[in-house]
Amino acid sequence: MKVLNLRCALDHRFEGWFASDDDFHLQGERGLMACPLCDDKTISRLPSAPRLNVSKHREALTATTEIAHARAQGQWMRAVCEMIQSTEDVGDRFPEEARRIHYGEAQERGIRGQATPEDAAALREEGIEVVSMPVPQPLKGPLQ
Repeated sequence: MKVLNLRCALDHRFEGWFASDDDFHLQGERGLMACPLCDDKTISRLPSAPRLNVSKHREALTATTEIAHARAQGQWMRAVCEMIQSTEDVGDRFPEEARRIHYGEAQERGIRGQATPEDAAALREEGIEVVSMPVPQPLKGPLQ
């Protein structure tokens, strides 16, 4: 089993476990890999050099940076989970439901759903607060 350090096009870093180097390349070619944070399928392998002798200071600095990245990603994932649990999914009816809430035609509550960039811009022009947030694909299903 090979454990590889990977990253997506947005520089989210994560691990992937593969049976071999060929398995890594085959999964990439078939589009089977995706970033667990943003679902980007443009995945690249980070170089790893576990046997290089580097200074203790540089090694500690790299480890500290990686830990900080991991913590930030974990905090973001927890925030997304909290947002999902505390809002109602209205799907592609988001623009209409946001307007109904804003104009007092529906009960005020937190909602989430899909809107085109044009719909989101129109809502903002009407004074309706809209936040675009990518939700990782694994979180779009039932929460465990």
